[in-house]
Amino acid sequence: MHMIRTDADVAAGLVDLALLDPRLFVIIDKAGPVPLRRLDPGYRGLAGIVVSQMVSRASADAIWRKLEALAGDVTQHHVLGLTDEDCRAVGLSRAKADTLRRLAESVDSGAVDLDAICHLDAPVAVRALTQVKGIGRWTAEVYLLFCAGHPDIFPSGDVALQNAVAHALGLAVRPTAAELDEIAARWSPWRGVSARLFWAYYARVMRRQGAPLA
Repeated sequence: MHMIRTDADVAAGLVDLALLDPRLFVIIDKAGPVPLRRLDPGYRGLAGIVVSQMVSRASADAIWRKLEALAGDVTQHHVLGLTDEDCRAVGLSRAKADTLRRLAESVDSGAVDLDAICHLDAPVAVRALTQVKGIGRWTAEVYLLFCAGHPDIFPSGDVALQNAVAHALGLAVRPTAAELDEIAARWSPWRGVSARLFWAYYARVMRRQGAPLA
């Protein structure tokens, strides 16, 4: 499995994607530069993705800045030291605060090894991550994309990706997650690059920020 670690990996994936699906030639041209978007694996990276669940990028960025200002480096140890009042003050919902704490406890106890998970096959890794209550498929897949650099993950439940694929491919309605899974199957083994491509398309052509990370 060739991980996506550099801009050159993204470029190679785009070449192969255009060969796999000729419809993507025009989409690649319209999308412009496709960012790598990589984070170091570990608690901090996954915590940032949890914060970005179900909110706009601007809101997630604002919450994260406040969390960093309060906790310093966002580690499992620092998060476990936050009070309910601290979490409310930075804008974390009760559900997200609870998820961050459960994740911190799992990492601290060794029940979840976020570095080792990066080297597992995608289905196994997703199952391992979603054992933590509050970590769903989207969160697990985004972690594997951006922290592990997994090449063949496509978060079909992402609304921005659904909208971008519908717009780019001229679909009459936005595909469901299950329908997008079927569409994206054609882009294997480079679905991780195709997701980056459609987030870039969403930003440049549709002029909206959809990627969960900058």
